Amino acid sequence: MSDLQVKVLAKETAIYGVSSIVGKFLNWMLVPLYTYVLEQQSDYGIVTNLYAWTALLLVILTYGMETGFFRFVNKEGENPQSVYTTSLIALFTTSLLFSLVCVIWQTPIANALGYPNHTEFISLLGIVVAIDAFASIPFAYLRYKKRPLQFAGIKLLFVFLNIILNLFFLVICPKIQDWSIISSWYDPNYGVGYVFIANILATSIQTLCLLPAIVEGFRGSSLHDIFSISLLKQLLKYSLPLLILGVCGIMNQTIDRILFPKLYIGADAEAQLGIYGACFKVAMVMMMFTQAFRYAYEPFVFAKHKDRKSVEAYADAMKYYIIFSYMILLGMIFYLDLLKFIIHPSYWEGLQIVPIVLWTYIFQGIYFNLSFWYKLTDKTLWGAYFSIIGVVITIVLQIIFVPKIGYIASAASSTICYLVIMTLSYFIGRKHLNIPYDMRRIGVYTAVVIALLAIYYTFTYLTQCNDWTKIGFGTILFIIYCIVFYKLDFYVFRNSRRNGSSHQN
Repeated sequence: MSDLQVKVLAKETAIYGVSSIVGKFLNWMLVPLYTYVLEQQSDYGIVTNLYAWTALLLVILTYGMETGFFRFVNKEGENPQSVYTTSLIALFTTSLLFSLVCVIWQTPIANALGYPNHTEFISLLGIVVAIDAFASIPFAYLRYKKRPLQFAGIKLLFVFLNIILNLFFLVICPKIQDWSIISSWYDPNYGVGYVFIANILATSIQTLCLLPAIVEGFRGSSLHDIFSISLLKQLLKYSLPLLILGVCGIMNQTIDRILFPKLYIGADAEAQLGIYGACFKVAMVMMMFTQAFRYAYEPFVFAKHKDRKSVEAYADAMKYYIIFSYMILLGMIFYLDLLKFIIHPSYWEGLQIVPIVLWTYIFQGIYFNLSFWYKLTDKTLWGAYFSIIGVVITIVLQIIFVPKIGYIASAASSTICYLVIMTLSYFIGRKHLNIPYDMRRIGVYTAVVIALLAIYYTFTYLTQCNDWTKIGFGTILFIIYCIVFYKLDFYVFRNSRRNGSSHQN
């Protein structure tokens, strides 16, 4: 990977990363709001369950078209503008139909999900999912056009609006509900429902901000180019296998929160789900990094694929992704006794899942990096095979162990799932697109991380020390990892940047 390429990827990762990390962090801070303001843990259980459903439905409604867009918009012989408008119209049509179904049949759907007293939740979330699915293509268009600042600005606008509206409905309105302008519509007993109302308002405004990008795609296009049936068939042929991949992939991430109320033995299933969901959020820092990397890396890979030396760039990207993922893992575990204060103490019993979830995110990110061998070789069916294997593992493990050990099984099943499919993808991918991953160096970092974690857990178990001693000891171990990184790779990267700058000068 040349210095210029590293700079471009690093710059875009930084921009996408800042918006993603800041946005996710601010949304992350809604967790303490919910855990402190919502009356019961079961209320947050409702939020956890329904948002798990929305994540699954969003993947179904986009049916792989976002990745298909990147594949065909960079493909020789294709009209990029036609690829954009055809994808846009296809998603608009299916999203509209889905939202109508949710509005018309909200009552039977709500009854099936176990929320007969809140049928309007189905309509609200159905519309939100439909809008988000449609918006995925304009956002992909901004990434294709190398407009990370515009992308980041609109994403952050949604986050700020969502937070402000949540604060307004859940914190401010209860204090001023006696005002006539508020009392005329505000229901203090509606509680968790205002979480979904805030979401649909913020989502609608975000979509309005995408209108210029939407209109731009149609400007100057002929009717033939705006919507091409033949192109749509090619897009669907490429993307539909990714739908299976995406559905199974998101099920691996969310099926635990969907199935838990059905599998858990006990009257407090929703409360236990609320604890699990809140503690799961504590580990979101790793997901923020993975998502930021993906936003920059996916368009980079498809564009770079035309370069014969692209495999070297993929190998370097994988190594540095793992290095920084391990850094986040260690930081989160060593400072968990500080991070736990973002949620109410009544939820702390579930913090034991945080290290498990962090490993899940790492394996998930590595699997994402590995997945490009079948995307670039147009063998996306392999992705579907891996995802099906993963979801079978996840469901089977949860059915067996959730009734016995609760949400620990929910967390561990996803970790095992991604470990298995990550390993399968690596060995099978070597036969189709041999990328020279630096397995020796990756193995060194993995061994160092495992050793540091073993030392940390042994020390804290034997000494039974207080939180501040654990944090201090963890800081020493974290510094050791940073020194290893500096000695093995940081100085090489720094020198390559200096050499690149001198060549440019």
